[in-house]
Amino acid sequence: MSEHILVEREGGLLTLRLNRADKKNALTRAMYSQMAEVLDAANADRSVRVVLITGGPECFTSGNDVADFLQAPPTGMDSPVFQFMRALFDFEKPVVAAVAGPAVGIGTTLLLHCDLVYVSRDAKLRTPFVNLGLCPEFGSSLLLPQLLGPARAAEVLLLGETFTGAQAAEWGIAGAALEDGPSTLAKAREMALRFLDLAPSAVADSKRLMRAPGREQLRKVIEEEGALFGQRLRSPEAIEALSAFMQRRKPDFSKIGRAHV
Repeated sequence: MSEHILVEREGGLLTLRLNRADKKNALTRAMYSQMAEVLDAANADRSVRVVLITGGPECFTSGNDVADFLQAPPTGMDSPVFQFMRALFDFEKPVVAAVAGPAVGIGTTLLLHCDLVYVSRDAKLRTPFVNLGLCPEFGSSLLLPQLLGPARAAEVLLLGETFTGAQAAEWGIAGAALEDGPSTLAKAREMALRFLDLAPSAVADSKRLMRAPGREQLRKVIEEEGALFGQRLRSPEAIEALSAFMQRRKPDFSKIGRAHV
């Protein structure tokens, strides 16, 4: 197991902690693969009753490690990032998330697939896919308009507008916004531990029933987004936007014609 993914057991509670603070918990291919392996193993392990995902009291994740991402971009649904998405999407037990600080890109969209989400009031959530010449992923093009309404979802997905933890709770992405990172982690752990006193099969059946409506449509959307995301990665727009990000400059799309993908 990489030092960038910490796995802790406390009875039936498994905590998956992102541990790359020097890079703001930016996610690499290796980290995605390890998270997928942890989730698959936890799903099959009857002694695991609930999973808590966190990045610690100061930072959830800044999203993809762009340099790692560009070195070997995802090429299909068997790529590490999509393995992680599939593992979380198919996870049968409760998943609780504790979010403090930045939650960028998949750091926001993965929350849509967790059962309980707690955030610090000053957390900064953002989905800057279009800003990078890309498109939404992990079902966010379906789920965020359903949660936020089309106008607010357009601000979040098309403009990449940042929103706070307080807004995430107000809009229904999170169950509650806490004062700071430590209190957020404490609340998430407290709620996760409550599942240890509940009948595990009843919890799993109830989660399945709650998620069943629209589940196959959502799976199809995730696959369609993933295919288009891969195409867009090779587009001149994405190449310019990602290069500008790495060079810390503003992208210039003025000489790029509209791409037809």
